[in-house]
Amino acid sequence: MLMRPHQYVKNLFIFTPLFFDLQFTNTNLLMQAFVAFVAFSFAASGIYIINDYLDIEEDKKHPKKCKRPLASGAVSVPVAKTVMVLLFFIAGGMILALSPEAGVILLAYVLMNFAYSYRLKHIAILDVTIISIGFILRLFVGSVVTGVTLSMWIVIMTFLLALFMALAKRRDDILVFMDTGKRVRKVIDGYNLKFLDTAMAIMAAVVIVAYILYTNSTAIALRDNGELLYLTSLFVIVGILRYLQITYVEEASGSPTRILIKDRFMQLDLLAWVAVFFWILYL
Repeated sequence: MLMRPHQYVKNLFIFTPLFFDLQFTNTNLLMQAFVAFVAFSFAASGIYIINDYLDIEEDKKHPKKCKRPLASGAVSVPVAKTVMVLLFFIAGGMILALSPEAGVILLAYVLMNFAYSYRLKHIAILDVTIISIGFILRLFVGSVVTGVTLSMWIVIMTFLLALFMALAKRRDDILVFMDTGKRVRKVIDGYNLKFLDTAMAIMAAVVIVAYILYTNSTAIALRDNGELLYLTSLFVIVGILRYLQITYVEEASGSPTRILIKDRFMQLDLLAWVAVFFWILYL
């Protein structure tokens, strides 16, 4: 679909500050985060339309992306532009109604992605870094609209995890090039399998270490039953291993969002992590 609603899963990171600050049961704050989630999702859809418009020719060469509305011709360019303007207008109105500061963050996200779509996505390493920063901005939006202070560990872990998944996606692009001979992205000239495999291994290790350090931090230790939170590291480690299996063995890491939506193993692991985390700190 033109708006790519399945990608809204990424915007769930807006709720992360509430969850980790044990405020997830606060209905007023939860509603504010939900409005921000909707606004961010509309803005993200507008950005996807811009990106698809700029990538029409490249997408036509991709075995899967050629089916996108603009690349396939299912949606005309004028219609897509009209939808894009409406999405940005609605998103801006919603987020400003919550907080001017959140509006500034959303504007920064949109401008950053404009730059990404036009130029920066063609620069290796910088492209995956910008994707990861986008997740950090989601955290800050969630923090601003709810008034919840972000932990540095949450910010660090989110950036590292997003970078890990972005590298896996680039690896999939390399595999498409090796299989078809078609450069689906210009940026793949700055990558190869050896570099990506090494970078992913490093990110995977650092994500796990960062999470273990978080579960043993002073702030966690001071909470009721906080000393037991290290047990949730099991699910983080297993989840990382599953993602590596999808990337290296199944060679199907092209869409992190679709992996989360379709992979039962990942879903069960994530559900178990949330359940145990909730049980330890909330109950």
